[in-house]
Amino acid sequence: MSALWSLCAGLLLLLLWVRHRGLEAVLVHHRWVFVCLFLLPLSILFDVYYQLRAWAVRRLHSAPRLHAQRVRHIQGQVREWKNEGSRRYMCTGRPGWLTVSLRVGKYKKVHKNIMINLMDVLEVDSERQVVRVEPLVTMGQLTAHLNPMGWTIPVVPELDDLTVGGLIMGTGIESSSHIYGLFQHTCVAYELVLADGSLVRCTPTENSDLFYAVPWSCGTLGFLVAAEIKMIPAKKYVKIHYKPVRGLQNICEKFTEESKKKENNFVEGLVYSLDEAVIMTGVLTDEAEQSKINRIGNYYKPWFFKHVEKYLKADRTGIEYIPSRHYYHRHTRSIFWELQDIIPFGNNPVFRYLFGWMVPPKISLLKLTQGEAIRKLYEQHHVVQDMLVPMKSLEKSIQTFHVDLNVYPLWLCPFILPNNPGMVHPKGNETELYVDIGAYGEPKRKQFEARASMRQMEKFVRSVHGFQMLYADCYMTREEFWDMFDGSLYHKLREQMNCKDAFPEVYDKICKAARH
Repeated sequence: MSALWSLCAGLLLLLLWVRHRGLEAVLVHHRWVFVCLFLLPLSILFDVYYQLRAWAVRRLHSAPRLHAQRVRHIQGQVREWKNEGSRRYMCTGRPGWLTVSLRVGKYKKVHKNIMINLMDVLEVDSERQVVRVEPLVTMGQLTAHLNPMGWTIPVVPELDDLTVGGLIMGTGIESSSHIYGLFQHTCVAYELVLADGSLVRCTPTENSDLFYAVPWSCGTLGFLVAAEIKMIPAKKYVKIHYKPVRGLQNICEKFTEESKKKENNFVEGLVYSLDEAVIMTGVLTDEAEQSKINRIGNYYKPWFFKHVEKYLKADRTGIEYIPSRHYYHRHTRSIFWELQDIIPFGNNPVFRYLFGWMVPPKISLLKLTQGEAIRKLYEQHHVVQDMLVPMKSLEKSIQTFHVDLNVYPLWLCPFILPNNPGMVHPKGNETELYVDIGAYGEPKRKQFEARASMRQMEKFVRSVHGFQMLYADCYMTREEFWDMFDGSLYHKLREQMNCKDAFPEVYDKICKAARH
């Protein structure tokens, strides 16, 4: 009973403090209070619900049986929209705050919302080495489903909550992308409901124009209802080699060299300053030295980027064996390094051991509860951007990031970009090695101004024939956007399939004016 009274007294003191400071001031300057007391428990409930639901689906085998019925329901909604006169654009009915993007689309309030409740793994075809899934299946859900069967997918983008649909309609990348390309390049088929309500399957040989136009289209050609993704055999561990490198030129040369080696199953770089980085290479294996196994995904373990930094500070190389699923989601617990700005003491050993099992808070809940004051604060003083540039421009790109943003660490992830049709391809006629430079955090550049600085960054990326990931804030004009992306196939299909009255153009969904 005394413990209960102590808890009540503590909550009363907290409420009095919040009343004294003002709720908005607490949410802006002491956000960790709200996150720790409310969002972390809510995030646990979210996870429990989805895990129980996935378990029930597997036990009852309801997903394949109900999939066709659910697709017919989506087709019915589209036909109903047509019968109503097609007076406004359509979009998915999934609330904007549920997406992993840090912004919420304004268009959801004015477009016809089509409800798409498709979140199940439908079939694992071991003979074809293909898994068929619905669009709301998450990376955490998919790896948990496949790994016990001895399978994984070639590209497992970071963060458990990323969905298959988001990774296809937007894009996705991982440290294996120097071999397999972006997430879209591991997909072999898409199934979509089009603007006329018809269901279409597309592959590289069947409806091929649509197959290549779907990635990066952000749901403006049709509603994705299923996808088939390649599988590869899973192994128990990833053998990681950590190598500190100093000097920008040395960093770029070493990273490029390792990215070209196909014997490296994984390549990743964390840049901690303009001339300090740790380059990691990994190889899949079933054997491990027991003394070097690091289960980095356990809740009490240090955040991965902090663990990596120890090798830089000690100026030593190292080898570890990380369980495969822990490796695939190594940045999830700290949301790369974003969580240090939300819970500054989150990597403290005491916090990790007592509350680490509740981390991370759901990005969707962070968005839902951020309020206008926090949104404006983040917009002006926080950057979340991924820029995809040719590997040959890496050194110049890091220098530009340093001058315009000065955000560290920077995430480096190499990928191969084939010369396929669609919005994103190399400038020449051959496959080219690119690199994703991820900047997440508070810019340290003096007199940083979000719009001016990001427009300068976007201009640079266009000049080297690079691309900006579309989940992030985009300040480009329409003309600049289509200078960066190849819209020839996309616009042709929108004309052919009568999309112009059914869906907004992709630019109108992702530009800064369309989000808040």
